[in-house]
Amino acid sequence: MLFVAFGALVLMPLITGMAPNVALFTAGFGTLLFHLVTGRQVPVFLASSFAFIAPIIAAKAEFGLPAVLGGVVAAGFVYTFLGLAVKLRGVGFIDRLLPPVVIAPVIISIGLGLSPVAANMAMGKAGDGSAQLVPYATAMMISMPALVTTLLVAIYGKGMFRLVPILAGVFVGYALAFVFGIVHTEGIGAAPWLAIPAFVAPEFHWGAILFMVPVALAPAIEHVGGVIAVGGVTGKNYLKQPGLHRTLLGDGLATSSAGLFGGPPNTTYAEVTGAVMLTRNHNPRVMLWAAGFAMVLAFVGKFGAALQTIPVPVMGGILCLLFGSIAVVGLNILIRHQVDLSEARNLVIVSVTLVFGIGGIVFGNGEIGLKGISLCGLIAIGLNLVLPGHNAWKKDAEPPERPLL
Repeated sequence: MLFVAFGALVLMPLITGMAPNVALFTAGFGTLLFHLVTGRQVPVFLASSFAFIAPIIAAKAEFGLPAVLGGVVAAGFVYTFLGLAVKLRGVGFIDRLLPPVVIAPVIISIGLGLSPVAANMAMGKAGDGSAQLVPYATAMMISMPALVTTLLVAIYGKGMFRLVPILAGVFVGYALAFVFGIVHTEGIGAAPWLAIPAFVAPEFHWGAILFMVPVALAPAIEHVGGVIAVGGVTGKNYLKQPGLHRTLLGDGLATSSAGLFGGPPNTTYAEVTGAVMLTRNHNPRVMLWAAGFAMVLAFVGKFGAALQTIPVPVMGGILCLLFGSIAVVGLNILIRHQVDLSEARNLVIVSVTLVFGIGGIVFGNGEIGLKGISLCGLIAIGLNLVLPGHNAWKKDAEPPERPLL
């Protein structure tokens, strides 16, 4: 279970400049908290959420990592609030507040907004394009084979191998980077075998909190999809037992605890659901063992140092697929739920959300500034609540079961 989640789990902190060892620890600790809250009934593993990459990078550059972590702690309370609302108003509250016409363009904005980061890294630049870290020609000869490997494994892989395309891409890309001489292993030799992860304490800053909190809405919907999907695999309705309010609370506590230790926000992992389906092992205790193993790995200093030697082009090639797939998930939501974009109301919500999310519009400045995913999420929710026809988000069809996000 940990093996199939591992690739995406460590890519998130490496992209955002966080410590991968801390991410391993917080993923394991957060998973344990989730199972404590839900009574060890749901076979899921929680780890780094890609939805937060853009706001973390932006907020970190402006406010610093401790302030970002304060925002992560606050984002966890969004899940808690949604869980309380579900407890009081029922599961339908989520679909009324966040129908497909709202959440789909936000998810599309997350994927497309991150696409320049993937492109820059694939060409050997820093994520923001500010510096050329690896010569362009060398970077392309590393990133493109890594991308192709990831694609081939995702499409043609069989059994368990199909669940680890990211790791396959990293392996091929890292091998090529080693051949081209851009892997620097000095840090591995200098790192101790056993070391306490580089925990960072959070600071609470309104500007960083406003960056992070609205973004939590998209992973919250992803969480609902993940719970429904794993229930389909095991044949149980986890929305009723232990209840969506408990799973949301568990996810929220996992995210807030990650911020307290210096790790990235958490979310349920679709890859692990695939592993549950493939192995037919539905016992949630397996996830507890995976969580414990992740926490043990976090204290292996050389392991974390080895992860940090992965060159930028290797990650960039793989992210060309991952970030694009996030945008496609949003498109799939619009298609699966038959959202009628010829209707003026739906067209307005989707169009404005995409421009606000990708175009770089900023509301305010300094401590009260909003932009990017944070801004477009609030705009989408506001338009959905204000525009007439609040319940008419689709055309002549009942919504199918929410797909796995």
